[in-house]
Amino acid sequence: RLHAWGDSLTETFEQCGMAMYGYMTELDYVQIKQVHTIEASADDMMGLLYHFLDELLFLFSAEPYLICKKLKITEFNTEEFRIVCKCYGEEFEIGKHPQGSEVKAITYSAMQIIEEP
Repeated sequence: RLHAWGDSLTETFEQCGMAMYGYMTELDYVQIKQVHTIEASADDMMGLLYHFLDELLFLFSAEPYLICKKLKITEFNTEEFRIVCKCYGEEFEIGKHPQGSEVKAITYSAMQIIEEP
Protein backbone atom coordinates (compact mmCIF):
# COMPACT_ATOMS: atom_id res chain seq x y z
CA ARG A 1 0.00 0.00 0.00
CA LEU A 2 1.08 3.51 -0.75
CA HIS A 3 0.42 6.45 1.54
CA ALA A 4 0.94 10.05 0.48
CA TRP A 5 -0.03 13.51 1.61
CA GLY A 6 0.65 17.09 0.67
CA ASP A 7 -0.43 20.69 1.03
CA SER A 8 -2.52 20.33 -2.13
CA LEU A 9 -4.11 17.57 -4.15
CA THR A 10 -1.46 18.15 -6.82
CA GLU A 11 1.37 17.64 -4.34
CA THR A 12 -0.37 14.59 -2.88
CA PHE A 13 -0.68 12.94 -6.31
CA GLU A 14 3.00 13.68 -7.02
CA GLN A 15 3.99 12.17 -3.67
CA CYS A 16 1.86 9.09 -4.30
CA GLY A 17 3.66 8.53 -7.60
CA MET A 18 7.03 8.98 -5.92
CA ALA A 19 6.01 6.54 -3.17
CA MET A 20 5.32 3.94 -5.84
CA TYR A 21 8.72 4.47 -7.46
CA GLY A 22 10.37 4.38 -4.03
CA TYR A 23 8.70 1.03 -3.43
CA MET A 24 10.27 -0.32 -6.64
CA THR A 25 13.84 0.91 -6.09
CA GLU A 26 16.04 3.10 -3.88
CA LEU A 27 15.55 6.59 -5.34
CA ASP A 28 18.96 7.84 -4.11
CA TYR A 29 20.51 5.87 -6.99
CA VAL A 30 18.31 7.49 -9.65
CA GLN A 31 19.64 10.40 -11.70
CA ILE A 32 17.70 12.82 -13.87
CA LYS A 33 18.77 12.06 -17.44
CA GLN A 34 15.43 12.03 -19.27
CA VAL A 35 12.08 13.74 -19.11
CA HIS A 36 8.81 12.26 -20.34
CA THR A 37 5.33 13.72 -20.24
CA ILE A 38 2.31 11.62 -19.36
CA GLU A 39 -1.39 12.41 -19.40
CA ALA A 40 -4.18 10.79 -17.43
CA SER A 41 -7.91 11.39 -17.38
CA ALA A 42 -10.93 9.81 -15.73
CA ASP A 43 -14.56 10.29 -14.74
CA ASP A 44 -13.83 11.00 -11.07
CA MET A 45 -10.96 11.72 -8.65
CA MET A 46 -10.38 8.08 -7.65
CA GLY A 47 -10.25 7.10 -11.30
CA LEU A 48 -7.81 9.92 -11.95
CA LEU A 49 -5.45 8.69 -9.24
CA TYR A 50 -5.75 5.15 -10.61
CA HIS A 51 -5.00 6.19 -14.20
CA PHE A 52 -2.19 8.52 -13.10
CA LEU A 53 -0.43 5.71 -11.22
CA ASP A 54 -1.13 3.31 -14.08
CA GLU A 55 0.55 5.67 -16.57
CA LEU A 56 3.58 5.96 -14.27
CA LEU A 57 3.75 2.18 -13.92
CA PHE A 58 3.57 1.84 -17.71
CA LEU A 59 6.59 4.17 -18.06
CA PHE A 60 8.50 1.77 -15.83
CA SER A 61 7.16 -1.51 -17.23
CA ALA A 62 7.59 -0.78 -20.94
CA GLU A 63 9.86 1.37 -23.09
CA PRO A 64 11.52 3.59 -21.89
CA TYR A 65 11.63 1.59 -18.57
CA LEU A 66 11.80 4.93 -16.78
CA ILE A 67 12.35 5.10 -13.03
CA CYS A 68 11.51 8.62 -11.84
CA LYS A 69 13.34 10.74 -9.32
CA LYS A 70 10.95 13.68 -9.64
CA LEU A 71 7.39 14.24 -10.79
CA LYS A 72 5.95 17.65 -11.62
CA ILE A 73 2.25 17.90 -12.40
CA THR A 74 1.94 20.81 -14.83
CA GLU A 75 -1.82 20.60 -15.26
CA PHE A 76 -4.34 19.34 -12.71
CA ASN A 77 -7.93 19.93 -13.78
CA THR A 78 -10.22 18.88 -10.91
CA GLU A 79 -13.39 19.64 -12.89
CA GLU A 80 -12.51 17.59 -15.98
CA PHE A 81 -10.37 15.11 -14.00
CA ARG A 82 -7.28 15.47 -16.15
CA ILE A 83 -3.56 15.49 -15.30
CA VAL A 84 -0.46 16.30 -17.32
CA CYS A 85 2.79 15.41 -15.58
CA LYS A 86 6.48 15.72 -16.39
CA CYS A 87 8.45 12.68 -15.23
CA TYR A 88 12.18 13.14 -14.59
CA GLY A 89 14.50 10.15 -14.23
CA GLU A 90 16.46 7.56 -16.13
CA GLU A 91 16.17 4.09 -17.60
CA PHE A 92 16.05 1.40 -14.92
CA GLU A 93 19.26 -0.68 -14.83
CA ILE A 94 19.45 -3.81 -12.67
CA GLY A 95 23.15 -3.33 -11.85
CA LYS A 96 22.71 0.31 -10.87
CA HIS A 97 19.30 0.45 -9.21
CA PRO A 98 18.56 -1.88 -6.28
CA GLN A 99 15.47 -3.92 -7.02
CA GLY A 100 12.65 -3.31 -4.57
CA SER A 101 9.17 -4.79 -4.63
CA GLU A 102 7.51 -5.36 -7.97
CA VAL A 103 4.31 -3.45 -8.63
CA LYS A 104 2.34 -5.61 -11.06
CA ALA A 105 -0.80 -3.51 -11.34
CA ILE A 106 -2.66 -0.59 -9.83
CA THR A 107 -5.90 -1.50 -8.05
CA TYR A 108 -8.78 0.32 -6.42
CA SER A 109 -8.47 -1.96 -3.37
CA ALA A 110 -8.25 0.22 -0.23
CA MET A 111 -7.77 3.36 -2.37
CA GLN A 112 -8.87 6.51 -0.56
CA ILE A 113 -8.56 10.22 -1.19
CA ILE A 114 -9.19 12.25 1.94
CA GLU A 115 -9.29 16.02 1.58
CA GLU A 116 -9.00 17.97 4.80
CA PRO A 117 -9.19 21.75 5.20
